[in-house]
Amino acid sequence: MAHALDVLVMGRSGVDLYPLQVGVGLEDVETFGKFLGGSAANVAVAAARLGHSTALVTGVGDDPFGRFVRRTLRDLGVDDGLVVVDPAHPTPVTFCEIFPPDDFPLYFYRRPTAPDLQLRPEDLDPAAIRDAGLFWATVTGLSEEPSRSAHHAAWEARGRRRHTVLDLDYRPMFWSSREEATTQVRAALPHVTVAVGNREECEVAVGETDPDRAADALLDAGIQLAVVKQGPRGVLGKTRTERVVVPPTPVEVVNGLGAGDAFGGSLAHGLLTGLPLEQLLRNANAAGAIVASRLECSTAMPTAAEIEQHVATSLESTRV
Repeated sequence: MAHALDVLVMGRSGVDLYPLQVGVGLEDVETFGKFLGGSAANVAVAAARLGHSTALVTGVGDDPFGRFVRRTLRDLGVDDGLVVVDPAHPTPVTFCEIFPPDDFPLYFYRRPTAPDLQLRPEDLDPAAIRDAGLFWATVTGLSEEPSRSAHHAAWEARGRRRHTVLDLDYRPMFWSSREEATTQVRAALPHVTVAVGNREECEVAVGETDPDRAADALLDAGIQLAVVKQGPRGVLGKTRTERVVVPPTPVEVVNGLGAGDAFGGSLAHGLLTGLPLEQLLRNANAAGAIVASRLECSTAMPTAAEIEQHVATSLESTRV
């Protein structure tokens, strides 16, 4: 990269096909909307929407969907110069079903593998990884080789600089066993400074579901900031010297998918801009809530003004 990036994200990308009929199974859906998808891609878009220079390290197929992914990344402000085109594997497609408020089954078409899991250490730009203001990776990238080795090569290049984030994004369908995921996550934790995940993901990582015990275990593993999502109980952020719990932001849910990625993009923004922990978490909660109230993910990522307004409205409603 010609200039140091604010945010460099590494991981999953693809195409999301969301039903335009809500509350019915895929067997009865007649029309779909096509969107950029993949957790890492969504986080990159969310950070770009908040004004940061952002790039994505991923793989796509040499096919029309791969061209769609690259073009949409550019259209949404994400540099695609580090996207690898894989001639051997198709760009993955993901379908979902939408049963608000809390049931959104996902169906991943990534077999036998996906281009983003075929990233190799030699595909990386070590200087871009080292110099980025924030480097974000996800646990999914550790689920198979050569992606696993590529992630460790990235962390070696990064040298555990400040704002090296691991999204504990555990998807059982990508792993041969839960035990293997635990082994790989624990091998990754010493290389990062921030970890974020829900209670189940924390259990996979450190064997704890209680939010405080999970955060403490992450801190004991060398993490400087542990962020534990607690669902209806809000989110916990913990460092060695500070503990903050922020309640959830009420919203009428349309599609809960992508809310965590919006949370991640806002979290990255808060870290880079030095927000106090409580404000950082309030903003991240608001970003997630905004996306949950919309159908799509990547193109639904909020602006800073939308997040600010949502936080202000939520705070006002609690005072009334």
